[in-house]
Amino acid sequence: MDTASIEDWLRRLPLFSEIGEDALQRLAAAARPRPLERGAFALRAGEGCDAFFVNLGQPVKLFVLSPTGHEKVIELVSAGQSFAEALMFLGRPSPVNAQALGDTQLLVLPREAMLQAMAADERLALRMLAGLSRRLHGLVADVQAYALQSGVQRVIGYLLRDAAEAGACLVVLPVSKATLASRLSMTPEYFSRVLRELEEGGLIDVDGGRIRIADVQHLAAYPRPGA
Repeated sequence: MDTASIEDWLRRLPLFSEIGEDALQRLAAAARPRPLERGAFALRAGEGCDAFFVNLGQPVKLFVLSPTGHEKVIELVSAGQSFAEALMFLGRPSPVNAQALGDTQLLVLPREAMLQAMAADERLALRMLAGLSRRLHGLVADVQAYALQSGVQRVIGYLLRDAAEAGACLVVLPVSKATLASRLSMTPEYFSRVLRELEEGGLIDVDGGRIRIADVQHLAAYPRPGA
């Protein structure tokens, strides 16, 4: 991957959308492409982290393991998204694992290069803070959903996250149903039951990892008050 291609990927990130071309070129020159095969780890819990990553391909899951070996997916990182920004600055062992769910490629941006860029452009430092704040807000929203929403509501919220305001639409699950169930803090069996309930209600049609929503507004209104 040449430097120009790396610059294009970095420019797509909100974090780097407003920094100067000189700073962008320096970051691109410091970035290291890293191929990652399906099942391989970009980061393991307990390891140090001196860089952050931009995913260029198949999803990467961030997860933790309980003492009994139970896996909890914390986040699914799609192409064009980044991860480990906060870990990079902490100087502590990572609490999470990062594993490729398919063959992919990462851009690895070293901490020192980021620190130099932030020192040269305060806008980058502010955007880094804003990005970390958004991620924290998302984690808080997840905790609220787990505590206050039913499993049905969590599944509907996921299916409608990128949907238009009305009409029919198609959702293609980016990962396995088991992985997505873990992301939503559900067992795979319960996740399947919810999909079956929605399908039997005529709200969705499930074909493997492809889910067609019959009507966005009807699905958003389910379950109705008093149901």
